[in-house]
Amino acid sequence: MSAATPQDRFATPLIAWQATHGRHDLPWQRTTDPYRVWLSEIMLQQTQVSTVLAYYERFLQRFPDVQALAAASQDDVLALWSGLGYYSRARNLHACAKAVVAEHGGEFPKTAEVLQALPGIGRSTAAAIASFCFGERVAILDGNVKRVLTRFLAFDKDLAVPRHERELWAAATELLPPTDMPAYTQGIMDLGATVCLARSPQCLLCPVQAGCEARRSGTQDKYPIKTRKLKRSKRENAWLWLSKGDELWLCQRPETGVWAGLWSLPEFASPEELTALAETWPGTSTVLPSFTHVLTHLDWTLHPLHVALSPQVTKTALAAITALLPAGGWYRLDEALAMGLPAPLRKLLLSRAT
Repeated sequence: MSAATPQDRFATPLIAWQATHGRHDLPWQRTTDPYRVWLSEIMLQQTQVSTVLAYYERFLQRFPDVQALAAASQDDVLALWSGLGYYSRARNLHACAKAVVAEHGGEFPKTAEVLQALPGIGRSTAAAIASFCFGERVAILDGNVKRVLTRFLAFDKDLAVPRHERELWAAATELLPPTDMPAYTQGIMDLGATVCLARSPQCLLCPVQAGCEARRSGTQDKYPIKTRKLKRSKRENAWLWLSKGDELWLCQRPETGVWAGLWSLPEFASPEELTALAETWPGTSTVLPSFTHVLTHLDWTLHPLHVALSPQVTKTALAAITALLPAGGWYRLDEALAMGLPAPLRKLLLSRAT
C-alpha cells in the first residue's frame, strides 16, 4: 500500500469537511465575479466578517462594478468606507479599480501573478481571487491560514524572517489538491476562522486532526512563531470642534499618515495651546470628555474642545479665526456625516447631535 500523500492527509479531508461544515451563506460566496470577490477580500483584511457584511452590501449598492468604483471620487470612496478602518485599503481599492479599467479594459486579470501587480493586492489576496474565480492552483497564506499550516506541519521557524515565510509558502503549495481549488481555498479559510482558533482551538472538530503535528504533541499554542513585535506608541492632541450656527469647520488630512485623506477636526499639540488660541474668540467654549482611540500601532488620546461662535461674529473676525486653522471649509452636520470621517469623529458628532 502506498503511503498517504500530503494531499491525502490535508486537502482531501479539508474539501470534504468544507462541503458539509464550512461556511456557505456569505454573500461573496455566491459569485465568481472577481470584482465582488476582490472587494470582500480587501474588506476582510484585519476585519471581522460580521463587520464587513453591512459595508459590503452598501458598497455594492453604490459601486456595483469596477467601472463605477473607478469613476468615483476618492472622497466618495472614503465616505462609504468610514468606520471600517485601515483606510489605506480604501485608497488602494480605488487605485486598483482605476488600474483595472485603464490597463485591463475593465476586466480583472485571470492569474495570481498579474493580479498581484495591481495596487493593494498582495500575494495571498491575488491567490484567493485567482482560486475562487478562475480555479487557479495557487496557495493563499493569510493570518488564519498561517496558523492552520504551522500547526499542521509543526513549522517551527520564525515567520518574521522572510526566507522562513517563503518556506511556508512552498509548503502550502505542496499541500494543494490537483482540482477543487475554490472548495479547498474556502475550506482552509473556514478552518482557520471557525475551528483552528488562535485560542482554544477546537481540535476534536478538525478534519485534519489525524495528521496535525501540533495536536499530536500538544503544542498548538506554540504556533505560528513570529518574534518581531509591533512597537506601540502613545500620542496626545487637542481637537477643535468649531461651529457657526449649524455648520462646523472640517479640514482634510494629509495623504499619508493616520486617517490619510479623511476629513477631520483641526488638530493642536495640546489642550493648553488650543485654549490659549480660542480664549478671545466670540462665543462659548465647552471642554468635551477626552478619549483614547486605539490604532494598530498607536494609542491616541484626543481632547476635544467645542467652540460655538457667536451669531454676531463679523465676517472680518470669522476670516481671522479660520486663517489660524488648517485649510478647510464649513459644512452642515448632515453634509459632514456624509463625508469620509474617522470613526471617533463620527461617533462624537452623532453623540452631540442627539
